[in-house]
Amino acid sequence: MNNASNEKIGNKQQTVAVIGAGIIGINCALELQSLGYQVTLVDKGDIGQGCSKGNAGHFATEQVFPLAESSLLWKMPKLLLDPLGPVSLSAKHFIKAIPWFMQFFNNMRPSLRDKNTVAIKALNKNAISHYTALLKEANIEHLITLQGSLLVFETTDRSKVDAMYQHYKNEGVAVKLLGRAETIKLEPSLNDNINYSLFFTDVAHTIDPLALSVALADFAKSKGMTFQQGEVSRIAQSDTGITVMTDKEVLAFNHCVVACGAWSKGLLKGLNYHLPIEAERGYSLSLPLPNNTNPTLSRPVASAERRFIITPMDNTLRLAGTVEYAGLNAPANYKRAEMLKDNAAFILKTLPEQETEQKSEQEAWMGCRPSLPDSLPVICQAPNHDKVFFALGHQHLGLTQGAVTGKLIGQLVSKQATEVDVSAFCISRFN
Repeated sequence: MNNASNEKIGNKQQTVAVIGAGIIGINCALELQSLGYQVTLVDKGDIGQGCSKGNAGHFATEQVFPLAESSLLWKMPKLLLDPLGPVSLSAKHFIKAIPWFMQFFNNMRPSLRDKNTVAIKALNKNAISHYTALLKEANIEHLITLQGSLLVFETTDRSKVDAMYQHYKNEGVAVKLLGRAETIKLEPSLNDNINYSLFFTDVAHTIDPLALSVALADFAKSKGMTFQQGEVSRIAQSDTGITVMTDKEVLAFNHCVVACGAWSKGLLKGLNYHLPIEAERGYSLSLPLPNNTNPTLSRPVASAERRFIITPMDNTLRLAGTVEYAGLNAPANYKRAEMLKDNAAFILKTLPEQETEQKSEQEAWMGCRPSLPDSLPVICQAPNHDKVFFALGHQHLGLTQGAVTGKLIGQLVSKQATEVDVSAFCISRFN
């Protein structure tokens, strides 16, 4: 428990609004409530209904490299022109996306890429241990599985696989290089066209990302957190505290945490902060397993060439991946979800048999990953607003970095030293 001076003004308990009920906001709310603050979690929708619902469920601590990689430059035109390829850019969104892509390309410079890798590694280092402790305390340990994950290769040359393996090892990632026989022994359901794999031994997955979000929110509620539905249009700071304006009412707090992912830009603009965030839309398709059927896999399996991942979940096999740049509000193109099943047929010997009545139960989903051009989140106290804090922009690693982000926000709000140097994550880098 933090010192009472950090939780109270006089004898009155301090209040905090956490805006955004995804996995990041939930973790922030839970940590702050545990520290003795009175927390109100605010969202226009229900708990965990954004990216926290349909993601791959992969605690991907092995993903320490920024997305801005120079090898993408020559691949990008081909990737972007294929509407059903692993990366797609909507023609309507093209002009709006140019400034973001210019910053993205700039972050391919080796000096920036190395710096950003160090920052991602710092967040990922203890990301899973924070979760395991939290889930044990909440008595929901069954929602996390520590079986590692596989990155499989069908056609990539052995020399390139070796180079990738060494690249991860050099960054301290726990990884093993496996041949075909070792890979199939580990996951017998994989197709025989898999030639090699990288086995990341220290990563984890959840059998249900939405259930995890709801369970952590319920745990926070059991500690006294309240949840309030409402669309926040503006926040303002005064000498007396924070005012949060929703479509239903005006609320007053001592502090505020903005954690609404790809929807954060407008709120930060209202505070005069520039946020170059892109809604990097990802898709998933959940295939129901026939009754009394064991999961096809024991751990997540990602395809290096096809750029998607298969995760065994509770009663389903979830196929997730692809990147689409089309803005926040464009209609979903669910063909991008359906194509994941075609790709999965190359990775698995057999897919779950789909009876007629089950086909309607396949759940296609789209969510907007909040991506910044340097692949780093914003985790900081607002430079010009000492009562406002930001926890947003975690791109593909929101689930992975949720618990550690909550811990850091708790430390920032309560004026403790942070366990990770957060200077790299300040909004000032864009302002």
